[in-house]
Amino acid sequence: MNNEKPFIEVAHYQVCKHKQGAPGDVFLSQKNSTDGRVITTLSDGLGSGIKAGVLASLTATMATRFVASNIPIKRAAEIIMNTLPVCKERGISYATFTLVDIEPNSAVHIVEYDNPPYILVREQTILDPIKDISSFERRDKSTAPKVEAQLHYSRYEARPGDRLVFFSDGVTQAGMGSASYPFGWGITNVQDFVLKKILSEPQISARELARLVVNEALFHDAYKAKDDITCGVIYSRNPRDLLVITGPPMHKENDSEITRIFNLFEGKKVICGGTTANILARELNRQIRVQLKRPDPQVPPYSEMDGADLVTEGIITMGKVAEMLEKGEQTGYARENAATKLVELFLNSDRIQFVVGTKINEAHQDPNMPVELEIRRNVIKKIASTLESKYLKEVHVQFF
Repeated sequence: MNNEKPFIEVAHYQVCKHKQGAPGDVFLSQKNSTDGRVITTLSDGLGSGIKAGVLASLTATMATRFVASNIPIKRAAEIIMNTLPVCKERGISYATFTLVDIEPNSAVHIVEYDNPPYILVREQTILDPIKDISSFERRDKSTAPKVEAQLHYSRYEARPGDRLVFFSDGVTQAGMGSASYPFGWGITNVQDFVLKKILSEPQISARELARLVVNEALFHDAYKAKDDITCGVIYSRNPRDLLVITGPPMHKENDSEITRIFNLFEGKKVICGGTTANILARELNRQIRVQLKRPDPQVPPYSEMDGADLVTEGIITMGKVAEMLEKGEQTGYARENAATKLVELFLNSDRIQFVVGTKINEAHQDPNMPVELEIRRNVIKKIASTLESKYLKEVHVQFF
């Protein structure tokens, strides 16, 4: 697997400003199906709350779509700058942004406007890429005086193991006014923190690193965020594989085939569904052990079996997983159960293979069951689509 093409893991973590129900920072990422480019934007709206979030969402959406439409990244940034409104009182743009465009040939293009500078870590060292600074007057007739904008553009060739860390000023300004950091946590301290975490855990995922940065900033704000705190991380590494086997095959003779797939798979393995688990336990001559510690009334308990990283109930758990993935719930604050454990496995994996049995379970056709309890195949398709579009995972589905 070491000779494989590196996988680009993109993840972020976010905390809203204290007492705000909606974030003023927006993080968008997509992978172009046509050319394989990965485009990511972090935008920070002026202020906080819904108004800031709307402006940040507009900025991030424009940036992502322009670059996806093959508009050169610097040109796209200038169009955005001349489109967005400006605060008349403060003479600054209503939203800042960091825009990252990663080509399939590993060329990385980055444009920054008024966000803290990104951190690039390679071979456990922080690099300092050369940045081209472009200044221009915004063509916004409604503002006086005229506003001069500065865009920072940089380009480098990504290598396996590279980590690109970028964030809103809620990170660098955390703790401002405190005895420890009267001027805020600051970019130098953030760099030291990121490097220390990578040195202590060289294989740390993008998700976990982003979470640690945000939680450290929140700590400096005494756990009452003074601004929206968002951190994004892009990590180039060897792909992590996950197999999910769910549902009994249509024909019993295929029981041995799904067992063979399970045995030969190199990566983490999940079994969803009691009937499926019983088939594999029988074929492999293994025991299933149900875990009844801290039961959750909404999600059936998970189980353990030698060779499997997780064994869960089927349709109810998968339905909850689909809901959590679609909402983008951060499992760090959720009660641990079978669904949260499965979501963590999905988000910490890159290539996900579903092996789906198509035999109908008559229990799911009971009209007394909840309406939202969809048939297994449709739930899997929904999860697969969300993993691909929202989390940039490579997903393959095989039906039996």
